[in-house]
Amino acid sequence: MNVNVTHPGHPKKFFVNVAGRPTSDINVTPLVDVVLVLLIIFMVVTPLLEKDINVAIPSTEQVEDMSEVPPDQIVVALDEKGDLFINQEKIEPRDYVNRLKRILAAKAQGERLIFFMADDKANYARLIAALDGAKQAGAEILGMMTELPEGATAANPMGPAPATPPTTPPGGGGSQPQ
Repeated sequence: MNVNVTHPGHPKKFFVNVAGRPTSDINVTPLVDVVLVLLIIFMVVTPLLEKDINVAIPSTEQVEDMSEVPPDQIVVALDEKGDLFINQEKIEPRDYVNRLKRILAAKAQGERLIFFMADDKANYARLIAALDGAKQAGAEILGMMTELPEGATAANPMGPAPATPPTTPPGGGGSQPQ
């Protein structure tokens, strides 16, 4: 089918062929454009993903595994009722700082270390007050105990009293269990 088209400024006539049916071919040009853009994006981003991040990891050291608390160690315990204990001895809150000052005065500079052990249900504000009181008393290092020593409880942070070894007579009469 031909259609006559005339342009108003030109006296010539043009003939245009009108397509009778639509074409069923896929136009791949936009698809190729999108794929090329994605390829460029991945080419730019991929080198950035391979860069290493330098992380400073602290050196490890062998820590001595102790199941018992040393006898000269100061352990402050706080139970769920809010009672304070210094090495198994219950202390009134008003006497807490003065008692710690006397204990810490006997220790050398650099050895004033106090460990804290709080019950899971203890009041957080009381724990912070105990930490502040220890700093006021002169503690240089404050530590938190995350696990109880064997046989210890919040009211008895040092664990059970060590058993006294069996004594042997001076003549060595008897055998010791190995």
